[in-house]
Amino acid sequence: MTDVDRRGFLKTAMGAAVVSIAPGMFLFDMAHGGEAVSSRVRWGMLIDTASCTPGCNECVSACSRENGLSGGVAATDSQWIRKIEIKDISTGRAVSLPVMCQHCEHPPCVDVCPTAASFKRADGIVLVDRHLCIGCRYCMMACPYKARSFVHEPLQDQNPDVPRGKGTVEGCTLCVHRVDQGLKPACTEACPNQSILFGDLNDKTSEIAIKVRTVASTQVRADLRLNPGIRYQGL
Repeated sequence: MTDVDRRGFLKTAMGAAVVSIAPGMFLFDMAHGGEAVSSRVRWGMLIDTASCTPGCNECVSACSRENGLSGGVAATDSQWIRKIEIKDISTGRAVSLPVMCQHCEHPPCVDVCPTAASFKRADGIVLVDRHLCIGCRYCMMACPYKARSFVHEPLQDQNPDVPRGKGTVEGCTLCVHRVDQGLKPACTEACPNQSILFGDLNDKTSEIAIKVRTVASTQVRADLRLNPGIRYQGL
């Protein structure tokens, strides 16, 4: 069986047998989305580093609360979004910016996954199907943004909308459970300076598409030609 055939078989098999891990929690349905998911949409973010305050971690805290993360910074703690500080040594200019999964158009995590657990939805959101993840962590090594975490310990008191599991890899989902309800990601709503603009990059009339066309923005590691859905203004 070829690799392509194997991936097709796995997807078909999982589509025929949705697994419930707890009352109301269906991993496969949540991850792969419903009929409303369309390639006409590409969700993304434009983050204004000029208004992102150094030392502010409201987006990180909101992400932890929304997704049931511990919020710790130990090596074994999952952190789907982190703040980093960048300084230009030639000018002394420093900026602070949140970094998360960049939801690439050509995600290397998907390319290296041996079980098709890492996948990209039609609307550009990159996710992990925990039914298929075997914890090999190839995707973590392939990600140039260090945006994925491995769940080392058993999990308690999970958010039913964000099922997680020991022994699997995870990362920012753009709060897909909120997006599918017409809401914005938690980090976007929590930012006190409204530095994180979320929207449909494919909709030419959307606020984010207009800003991307009219202001200078940067894709982190644009040289890799992954075409991330997360853009930064002011870098």
